[in-house]
Amino acid sequence: MPKINSSERHFVLALVASILIPLVRLIFRVDPVGVEKLPKKGPYILVGNHVTNVDALAVAYFLYVQLKRAPHFLAKEGLFRTPIIGPILLAAGQIPVYRSGHRNDAPLKAAHAYLAAGHTIAIFPEGTLTRNPDLWPMRGKSGAIRLALETGVPVYPIGQWGSEKILPQYGAKFRPGFWKPVRILVGDEIDLSNYRKKQLNPAELNDASVLVMQTITELVAELRGEKAPAELWDPLKAGQTTSGNFKKAGKKQ
Repeated sequence: MPKINSSERHFVLALVASILIPLVRLIFRVDPVGVEKLPKKGPYILVGNHVTNVDALAVAYFLYVQLKRAPHFLAKEGLFRTPIIGPILLAAGQIPVYRSGHRNDAPLKAAHAYLAAGHTIAIFPEGTLTRNPDLWPMRGKSGAIRLALETGVPVYPIGQWGSEKILPQYGAKFRPGFWKPVRILVGDEIDLSNYRKKQLNPAELNDASVLVMQTITELVAELRGEKAPAELWDPLKAGQTTSGNFKKAGKKQ
């Protein structure tokens, strides 16, 4: 489990930020709306949609620069096995999510510790890039809800849109530009009162997860100026893989 630093903005994080912030400002512009809805202090969980691999950079910049909070993400464990980068990610407070060979609750325990220390956790509940062909949010996993209910912390949604213009989903044509906006819209705290203070059965946990993703979808629809699909995309029903590059996997079939 990552070592928890009592201070959100510590030396290692500041060092990483000093490298990444100028880079982010060169490749896109983060335009947030609704920042005042988020607490300036204390723990909470930030949940958002996941379109491309640029999303985490945009949200991290948003948290660190515009909210003055430390960004803590649950990230794929493969990143942490990369020489130099892996140890830096751990030291900066990122949390590895293991797909096999480790207990499934290890990331949640680490996230518990950060929230108990008063930090903020950012989660993409879909668990991977959306499989929706039109890039709308898809069905989410229950990790964010479990974490929120177990810790009692509030959950705030964000919709983000624009990263697909910089790096197409699973595409290689990187198109940076400091004038290109990645827009982030913050929503009101998600009302989970019907799900708190009791042991949820699988159906209730699923309902809570759907509520989170529908709330995020409404924000994305506002950003896009379009009507969202009536139902969340289900990759299993569509015959898609739920991890990795589903487009490459589809071509092999």
